[in-house]
Amino acid sequence: MLNDDRQQYVIQTDSTEEDGLGKVFAFIFVVAMFLVFVQEVFESVIAWYRDSMAWLNETGTYLAGFWPF
Repeated sequence: MLNDDRQQYVIQTDSTEEDGLGKVFAFIFVVAMFLVFVQEVFESVIAWYRDSMAWLNETGTYLAGFWPF
């Protein structure tokens, strides 16, 4: 026969604080990833611009070498 005089505990948790903290961490992560993406795009554009200017300078110098002065 089972003893039915066991004590039973009800544990209540308030998960709204944990959900809010998780959302804050997720928001910070998304903002950080967006900033990393913007930084990579910016560095790529700057590198492309500098390489293009160097190529134009070298091409102009090469073509100017054909002109008799």
